Amino acid sequence: QVQLVESGGGLVQAGKSLRLSCAASGSTAGILVIGWYRQAPGKQRDLVASISSGGKIHVVDSVKGRFTVSRVSAKNTVYLQMNSLKPEDTAVYHCYADYNVTTTTRRFWGQGTQVTVSS
Repeated sequence: QVQLVESGGGLVQAGKSLRLSCAASGSTAGILVIGWYRQAPGKQRDLVASISSGGKIHVVDSVKGRFTVSRVSAKNTVYLQMNSLKPEDTAVYHCYADYNVTTTTRRFWGQGTQVTVSS
């Protein structure tokens, strides 16, 4: 089992920055990939960025150049640094972790943190 707790959301003006944190606890050694999705009102949940246990980073094109994902393994924490925020970045941001379970994987989710960007 893995527990994920996000923090760092809030209300910011367009052009500003926020850093989201996701603290993982439990059986963290089995995490294969950890990262972020976001869900805007009335829309599906979309991948934003991820980082694998081997350090491979993926950032979707829509935020590339503005968002970066990083991990501090000693703290079991993953960060999402969001710069030059736009109103369209407004969403609930969810941390997720894909966990190795023998021959398959299981996905765990955090409760989400709201990010609101005003114009």
